[in-house]
Amino acid sequence: MIFFLFVAIPIIEIAIFIQVGGWLGVLPTVGLIVLTALVGTLLLRWQGMATLGRARAAIDRGAMPVAELVHGLFLLVAGLLLLTPGFATDLLGLLLFIPAIRLSVGGIILHRLIRQQQSGSKQDRGGPIVIDGEYEDISRTDPPKDHRIDR
Repeated sequence: MIFFLFVAIPIIEIAIFIQVGGWLGVLPTVGLIVLTALVGTLLLRWQGMATLGRARAAIDRGAMPVAELVHGLFLLVAGLLLLTPGFATDLLGLLLFIPAIRLSVGGIILHRLIRQQQSGSKQDRGGPIVIDGEYEDISRTDPPKDHRIDR
């Protein structure tokens, strides 16, 4: 997955840049990239403020704004994708601004997290090793022993 993010995506973006640059020319291609960054900024501001308003309303009702936090996280990712130069990342970013797609992607991620949590006993979590056992306090029944070694 890390390989895909750091190697494959730039290769895909470069290939798309070459194709679009060949069709439109250099300046229109660069202009289109700048335009998508500006549109992404405006969409992020507009939808982000709306999400923040819904979160405040949920808090005022005494409810935890979990859905609003998830939507806000997806909006942040969408904004970052639109600010990243490239047509593929711009398309992904624009798709994440559509609430129905955010809900679908959120459902897929939630389903995977639940499945991973249920099968968590099969995976090493990297936490401390716990050895279950019983003990008996013998300090009160036996006199203290001298543990020194004679030489």
